[in-house]
Amino acid sequence: MATVVPPRPVAIAAAAFGLGVTAGMRSQIPLALLAFRVHRAAVDNSLAPPLHLLRRRGVVIGLGLSAVGEVVGDKLPVVPSRLRPGPLAGRLGFGGVAGGVLARGAGNSAWLGGALGALGALSGSLAGYTARAQAHRVTGQPDSLFAVLEDGIALTVGLLALSRWPTVDDSASSRDSGRTIRP
Repeated sequence: MATVVPPRPVAIAAAAFGLGVTAGMRSQIPLALLAFRVHRAAVDNSLAPPLHLLRRRGVVIGLGLSAVGEVVGDKLPVVPSRLRPGPLAGRLGFGGVAGGVLARGAGNSAWLGGALGALGALSGSLAGYTARAQAHRVTGQPDSLFAVLEDGIALTVGLLALSRWPTVDDSASSRDSGRTIRP
């Protein structure tokens, strides 16, 4: 049976903020990445709530489809600016939820993780919008080109935030009867 070894609080804070930055660029990607990562790494039901809910296949598929839908939809001209109150509040909410779920699942404060995720989402929203608008203005290239580039950046930031979360540590099997999941 696997056990979960809690990560250091600083690592959780950095991951929560990183997922928030990702949410600022693409709001649906952080929870999809977190669900996929937990689903792939979890070998038993030892994950703390609410991370254990993300292991469900239907949840992983639903969040993945939502992320793909957002990536496609972002290229449409009818999509409002992410800095308008409604879309910005949604990004802050998704960043906060992703950060809170991650932190709580690691046995840390969901409130702190949520606050860091929301702060990261605000940062990601402002930076993504500014960089994309400036790149379009300076180069004259179509905005959709920079939207695709931003998709890649959002995915990369999210993957980096979760790069050590959770992984299976097989070296622990020599000490006990199972594997250890290291977030």
